[in-house]
Amino acid sequence: MRYNEKELQALSRQPAEMAAELGMRGPKKGSVLKRRLVKLVVNFLFYFRTDEAEPVGALLLERCRVIREEPGAFSISFIEDPERKYHFECSSEEQCQEWMEALRRASYEFMRRSLVFYRNEIRKVTGKDPLEQFGISEEARFQLSGLQA
Repeated sequence: MRYNEKELQALSRQPAEMAAELGMRGPKKGSVLKRRLVKLVVNFLFYFRTDEAEPVGALLLERCRVIREEPGAFSISFIEDPERKYHFECSSEEQCQEWMEALRRASYEFMRRSLVFYRNEIRKVTGKDPLEQFGISEEARFQLSGLQA
């Protein structure tokens, strides 16, 4: 994927939906657990060295799986390469659960499906398309046709 490094850095400075210091181990064999400041901004998970302001890296949370590995730990892998896993350790089971839920809700696909669902529910109740006032009532990108569940 192509990206603009300056724009990504600017995005990493935006207010986070969640942020915490977690244990993190990358996908390379022999990778060791390191403390990282982890910050969720929209659908990006940025990770920083605890003493630096610029991110070490970022994960785009699209087409990924968030899986519990053990109590207090989870991993993120990507559908295209399921063996490439990023492991995270939390300070508590509650923190782990919160992170897993937030990461699962962060993808554009999840947000789009939620928009379509609530749009249809509002239409059932009111008889009107709630997006019509914005001039996007028939916009194809919000429709479910051809989308697999």
